[in-house]
Amino acid sequence: MIKLHDKYFKPFVSAKEIDDALQRLVDEIAEDVGDEIPVFVGILNGSFMLTSDFVKKYPKTCEVTFIKLASYEGVKSSEDIQRLIGLTQDLTGRTVIILEDIIDTGNTLHEVHRIFRNEKVKSLKIATLFYKPEAYKKDFKLHYVGIEIPNKFIVGYGLDYDGLGRNLPEVYQIKETQHMTNLVLFGPPGAGKGTQAEFLKEKYNLVHISTGDVFRYNIKNETALGMLAKSYMDKGALVPDQVTIDMLNAEVEKNADAKGFIFDGFPRTNAQAEALDKLMDSKDSQINAMIALEVDDEVLVKRLLERGKTSGRADDADEEVIRNRIKVYYNETAILKDYFTAQEKYFGVDGVGSVEEITKRLSAVIDKL
Repeated sequence: MIKLHDKYFKPFVSAKEIDDALQRLVDEIAEDVGDEIPVFVGILNGSFMLTSDFVKKYPKTCEVTFIKLASYEGVKSSEDIQRLIGLTQDLTGRTVIILEDIIDTGNTLHEVHRIFRNEKVKSLKIATLFYKPEAYKKDFKLHYVGIEIPNKFIVGYGLDYDGLGRNLPEVYQIKETQHMTNLVLFGPPGAGKGTQAEFLKEKYNLVHISTGDVFRYNIKNETALGMLAKSYMDKGALVPDQVTIDMLNAEVEKNADAKGFIFDGFPRTNAQAEALDKLMDSKDSQINAMIALEVDDEVLVKRLLERGKTSGRADDADEEVIRNRIKVYYNETAILKDYFTAQEKYFGVDGVGSVEEITKRLSAVIDKL
């Protein structure tokens, strides 16, 4: 991730992907033009890198020039009348191909067509490296398109943010940071994690996403993901991480306006933690903290045996089963503790005391995030 002025940008299109797209444009245009000598016109300032790299790859004879659109002095509205700077040669009867770095609304394209209308060219064609179909508002034909992208602000490879970023060999997309609090809540069996999740979601207006609840919902309602997960479970196989991530993504999408999420029961492995990071990054957000409730083993065993007297759960009534569940938890959590500690996002919280006392300790961590 990079910072330009006051904005952060994340990697979006690599230099290799740009080079591949550029080569496709060159090949397509060269085939269409044949033996004719075209005039390639780069529109400054954005297309200087594109035009330079393009003509280096072009396998036949060609001419190249740069133009710039500028407003007449004294005109200040968004509908500024444009004049063209730099076009001095006679283009009568020539095939002209405009090389644009990006086409979004198409306003520049509109001015290009208006200006070239009187140049008596044989044909005027438009080639663009990047194209935002969601933003395009004009009817002009785009003859050659390198990469279609979403309607988000990008910098790099000739494109700038307030003067910076044009020199970058790759392209970055603006990171629209959302003010969200996203927690991974962990705790061994009997630590009171479920109770605390309920308090925290109410206090901070967060959405509690329990992996177990999500699985049960999808299977019960026979969603496509639920049926897919069930097909693995029926065979005694582990449900692939991607299926779980897709379920979590659906839950996040359902609550797009949430102030944040409490993830409960996921991740369990480094691979899952990395997948969750990627999911949150795709939402221009991140996991802020992994908070683990820490309780002595003997206290946990005593709590669960007491709970087993009223819960009816067999795994709460057998001390050997309880100790094994606790052991499994620590084996899983130890791996994730290292993962989140490396990001300075791991927080251990004393899980012994009254519900109110523990909530206060958890809140003290969250309030500092």
